[in-house]
Amino acid sequence: MADLETDLCRMSAESQLAAMAGGTLSAAELLSETRRRYELANPLVNAIVTTDFAAAERSATESDRRRAAGEPPRQLEGLPVAVKDLEQTAGMRTTFGSALHADFVPTSDSLVVERLRAAGAVIYGKTNTPEFGTGSHTYNRVFGTTTNPYAPDRSAGGSSGGAAAALAAGLVSIADGSDMGGSLRTPAAFCNVVGLRPSAGRVPNWPSDNAWETLSTNGPMGRTVGDTALLLGALSAGSDRAPLGFPEPFDTRIGAHERRLRIGWSRTLDGLEIDPAVTEVLEAHGLPTLLELGHTVTDEEPELAAADTVFRVMRGIGYARNFGSLLAGKRELLGPELIANTEAGLQYSLDDYLDAREQRTRVYAGMARLFERIDVLAAPVTAVLPFPAAQHWPREINGVQQPDYLEWMRASWRITVTGFTAISVPCGLSAGGLPVGIQLIAPPRHEARILALAAQFERARPMWRETPRVLDHSTPDRPHREETEALR
Repeated sequence: MADLETDLCRMSAESQLAAMAGGTLSAAELLSETRRRYELANPLVNAIVTTDFAAAERSATESDRRRAAGEPPRQLEGLPVAVKDLEQTAGMRTTFGSALHADFVPTSDSLVVERLRAAGAVIYGKTNTPEFGTGSHTYNRVFGTTTNPYAPDRSAGGSSGGAAAALAAGLVSIADGSDMGGSLRTPAAFCNVVGLRPSAGRVPNWPSDNAWETLSTNGPMGRTVGDTALLLGALSAGSDRAPLGFPEPFDTRIGAHERRLRIGWSRTLDGLEIDPAVTEVLEAHGLPTLLELGHTVTDEEPELAAADTVFRVMRGIGYARNFGSLLAGKRELLGPELIANTEAGLQYSLDDYLDAREQRTRVYAGMARLFERIDVLAAPVTAVLPFPAAQHWPREINGVQQPDYLEWMRASWRITVTGFTAISVPCGLSAGGLPVGIQLIAPPRHEARILALAAQFERARPMWRETPRVLDHSTPDRPHREETEALR
């Protein structure tokens, strides 16, 4: 496979935009090349699950017309993208990964999709997601399993697994995602791309049944840190339809820190079991890189154990509210994870919720105290390497049983509870060639700080240049639907 200088589909989005601005590439040409990549690689990973290339060709033609007419290019002018299948796309099937909505075609766009279109993105499809985003592994009854471009027998993570796999394989230039339990960060770490969980309100969400939601947020993914910031700029800024939105768009210019950062190095995020293969990569490449960049690094373990109950209660009550009524009449159409989460949520009381809310405040206060002496916390993104695609979730870590699919994801969702912003950046490959990410964490509203550090880290370790195995033509096809049948 061609290297990044000639592989249009895996160049950075910023480089693609520069080539179109310079007249050496058109939006129509980039879309055509993307379609060829889709035909080559998507059967191997099942990242893109619905397409409308005819509509995309019209959008690409319009982008080229605008450039030819000398109109100012929009932020994402001509970049081919596919939208996470949790986002409504007018005129394009939106299933939410659920058999309940297998044939649903919305008549309006979600706010994320509105902003992608307004920024000039060329939308040609949808990326796979587990049922209603419920899962750390991307599979569902409608479309089957998404696998990892770096190891096609392994998970791409979830719930933005389709988005991460599409980025890694060069099927999209940038990708939107969403994150409650780590759904932007886990698949980014598994697929060797960048995923940013922004502060609540940085990327407003609409439509929503809970306009004041703070556990879940939309956010950007990219092959590079710069591409991720680019998309954050397009998706951010307030909206009258979303009360938590920040008023101004995010400034996509990534600055350079003139001073040394005080970085806390957390190996376990307060006592979590972490696979030694993950720790090995982080300590062989992550810690030395931060030190080589001139930052001060000290060992720190935040007090986060109390976040476990907070997350399970608050998330569980949300599931009970959203899906409890489906258990009686639609149970046969629901997946086991959705059923288990909903049934767990139905057991919680109002007192449980109020206690969790107060405990969350105490967890936040503890993190705030920690950040009086550090600027950034660096930690694992995931507790394990990408696991076999035929599994629902890792059943044990270091000999410790994981009772459900939420348990192994705590390295991500303990941070969710704090409300802090966090980014997953490619750190290195395991001895077996599996990607490992490093998580950089900062207080709310400090995305610029972790983006600047992440960009420094990426320049020192440009792991995104590692070619995925699925771009080797000898990689065999995989029976994604058959695998999903086995998962039921």
